[in-house]
Amino acid sequence: MSWVPAAGHGPAGRAGPAGGACPQPGAAEAPAAGPAGPSGSGEPSQQAAAAVADAHRREWGFVLAATARVAGDLDLAEECVQDAYVAALEAWARQGVPRNPGAWLTTAARRRAIDAHRRDQTLRRKLPLLIEPEPPAAAPGAGSAAGEETIPDDRLRLIFTCCHPALGREAQVALTLRLVCGLTTAEIAAAFLVPEATMAARVTRAKKKITAARIPYRVPAAADLPDRLDAVLTVVHLLFTTGHAAPIGPGLVRADLADRAIMLARLLLALMPDEREVRGLVALLLLTDARRASRTAPDGRLVLLAEQDRAQWDRAAIAEGSALVPQALRGGQPGRFALQAAIAALHDEAPSYAGTDWRQILALYGELLRAWPSPVVELNRAVALAMAEGPAAGLAAIEALEAGGRLAGYRYLPAARADLLRRLGRRDEAASAYRAALTLAGNEAERDFLTRRLAEVTREP
Repeated sequence: MSWVPAAGHGPAGRAGPAGGACPQPGAAEAPAAGPAGPSGSGEPSQQAAAAVADAHRREWGFVLAATARVAGDLDLAEECVQDAYVAALEAWARQGVPRNPGAWLTTAARRRAIDAHRRDQTLRRKLPLLIEPEPPAAAPGAGSAAGEETIPDDRLRLIFTCCHPALGREAQVALTLRLVCGLTTAEIAAAFLVPEATMAARVTRAKKKITAARIPYRVPAAADLPDRLDAVLTVVHLLFTTGHAAPIGPGLVRADLADRAIMLARLLLALMPDEREVRGLVALLLLTDARRASRTAPDGRLVLLAEQDRAQWDRAAIAEGSALVPQALRGGQPGRFALQAAIAALHDEAPSYAGTDWRQILALYGELLRAWPSPVVELNRAVALAMAEGPAAGLAAIEALEAGGRLAGYRYLPAARADLLRRLGRRDEAASAYRAALTLAGNEAERDFLTRRLAEVTREP
């Protein structure tokens, strides 16, 4: 099978986006390690820097969500959280890393937000003639009490808040992935198949629009949630996608992102249990993640689906996901997440790779294309076509897609083409395609796989 993720497990293409519970803020805990002090080998400072980097990766969204409730303004909340991380670097090097870095950061950021509001109130009292009268503003952190009751999780609440209808869909998703999920601009750009500079400009414009339009940090009421649901599902899905096949970095998987996405999807299901697409998303993530343990060898080498040890698959996750699929498909035209979940279920429930029902998978990709026209879905359908009708048929479909130019820069397109050329014995063309894929791959596990395949097709027979 060509090396390309199942539809929805990779970026969405230029047609549009593909689409953990927040710990309660608490007092900063005593440090687990002793004071570092300014003298010595410098090792404590290195430990502090490593701890701050790890906390940025794992805790950013949690800290921001908790801080936003106090700040009442996303821009201010982000600034306070950034300041808290800077303060942590110095404090942890001096005092040691706290037992709960997230709680320490949350406390520090929230205090900064409170201080900022106090300074603002002082300024307004002392300089009343320089400030134009404004309508009374809500108190910091004030929002819809009903909304907060409806969405009890800080993290999910902030995602719904950021997916504001005043912003365009791509801006909603990109801004939420950047602010709430802590993805880098480069990772978001990879998910949308655009240059990093383009994505940075989009995020900046979205933040400016929030400021200019005075869009407040306000939790949407329960009646407003369905209108924001598709954007929220897209955010969670892209968060999982980035964790499932990291666009950059040393490893194939970023488990922290994948686990976070699954947790958020479960929270969504608890919040909106009757929404079929929520069921579809939860099923899709569970069925896809169930194969995580078999996707890389002990040395980190990428393992294709055809070569994976199915005994390592998480059968409990597969059973749970498979049970949700019929519920997601039932009751009218199925949505994109339900259809992708049905495809994932066929992969997971097949007794072996050879026993996979490729004809049914091909038919489901046809349905998915009608429900969600996307060049990435077309690419995945071409791979399924190659498995059902032979590599020549799949290659023709890929070359037609390539000629359209809609997936230029998408790393899986030349990789899939190279695999089919290799299977057809067209080694020189396969080598050229593998080289093209290598120029686009930023993940070291994927680069290693492509390098080994390139060596195969360039080796003397």
